[in-house]
Amino acid sequence: MVEGPARDSSAFAETGRPSATGPDVMKQYDLCVIGSGPAGQRAAIQAAKLGKRVCVVEKRHAIGGVAVNTGTIPSKALREAILDVGDRSVACPTMDDFAAVRKTLFANLKRSCSRVIGNEIETIEDHFANNNIDVAHGTGSFSDPKTIRIQTENDESFIKADYTLISVGTYPAQPNGVQFDGRTILSSDDIQEMTAAPHSMIVVGGGVIGTEYASMLQALGVKVTLIEGRQRLLDFVDSEIIEAFQYHVRQNGMTLRLGEKVTKIEVIDAVAGARTTDGTMAEAHLESGKTLRADTLLYCIGRQGATHTLCLENAGLEADKRGRIEVNENFQTATPHIYAAGDVIGFPALASTSYEQGRLAACHMFEQSCESISKLLPYGIYAVPEISMVGWTEGQLTAEGIPYESGIASYKEISRGHLLGAEFGMLKMLIHQESHTVLGVHAIGTGATELIHIGQAAIAFQATVEYFVNAVFNYPTLAECYKVAAMNGLNKLRGV
Repeated sequence: MVEGPARDSSAFAETGRPSATGPDVMKQYDLCVIGSGPAGQRAAIQAAKLGKRVCVVEKRHAIGGVAVNTGTIPSKALREAILDVGDRSVACPTMDDFAAVRKTLFANLKRSCSRVIGNEIETIEDHFANNNIDVAHGTGSFSDPKTIRIQTENDESFIKADYTLISVGTYPAQPNGVQFDGRTILSSDDIQEMTAAPHSMIVVGGGVIGTEYASMLQALGVKVTLIEGRQRLLDFVDSEIIEAFQYHVRQNGMTLRLGEKVTKIEVIDAVAGARTTDGTMAEAHLESGKTLRADTLLYCIGRQGATHTLCLENAGLEADKRGRIEVNENFQTATPHIYAAGDVIGFPALASTSYEQGRLAACHMFEQSCESISKLLPYGIYAVPEISMVGWTEGQLTAEGIPYESGIASYKEISRGHLLGAEFGMLKMLIHQESHTVLGVHAIGTGATELIHIGQAAIAFQATVEYFVNAVFNYPTLAECYKVAAMNGLNKLRGV
């Protein structure tokens, strides 16, 4: 985990400034936020803007939660650093040369990531300081429904709050029987601690996190085998987009073991001729009888709500078996003055939605009118290549009996695609056959996660395909994909 500079761990180190002598015993706040990830940040700032006195409790030395320290920002920073390397080959003829180049290159990548993470932490600190938000570094838990205990290595303190927001996020699930050691058997949190890229890796789990890391490391030259129990990766994504993605990564050398289940994972002594650094390997046994071996294994199946230290029973609350907390449409828990937001409440568990959930929770608790969160959520998957989607999929439209047509634009048709050297990619627009309104947009390739927001706006305002046919786009841009896809779809609707 990459963290910022060590900060004062006393109960109330003021964010971005040297700590004073600490708080009065049982200091009173309007809002206590437990966890400084996206939901906690936005709730704290929203409440402060409403003139409320706010304290954020964060167990890490660095604020920002999982999103900044081990999850969203580190993984995307690593992705960008890897892409900056380009097509440069890092494999060398001898094992010693190979190891030296991989270690040096990976160290450079991590330094690049550290700069990005440091900037994010500094930005959050500035926002908190500018809004007079106190930060308490320590583990927060409930002493009673309105009293929060803050435990550090050397001390404990207590605060009172009229309202509390739980935004503690999640951590990678680590099932019993798997020997996680941070070197040979890894969780997604351990990626940031790797000192060199391995020669080979088994990735267990073809969800968003597993798919992202598998494709990133493949782009770096790691020999990757990805195991997924379902018959395709990312089963919530449009099937045509996933077929294109799977074809692309296979062409680049990734092995996909789809429809396979892992029955046992263990660390073994390296076999003869294996390229390892410490004489061990990871071995995965599959239900089908196959045995797979690699330098390292990354386990990416499931995440657990980080609620086990909160003493929820003291607040009249409980979490489910995955550590998640149930809330109503206003993000209130069973104890009405205690709210929860972000990944800890489950789906959709996106940083983007967590920000909005935190803001809406703060508005509701202080009776501030605000718009409810849109159900039209964009999804961004930062694999290599990246994938993004918004609105209906073809499968959903077919299941609901909604008549539609699709219009497709390939990056190789777009001048900007040639200029970027990004000819692999496509954008698909789903169009209602009768009203011609845009129902869904799906993209794969460079800039997909940026392009998707044009489609999001079009769907939100019930635009028709004719809008894109008649619109003028800057030339050359990837946004022209919308015009090409619209023309393609409209031609299909007209039967020409």
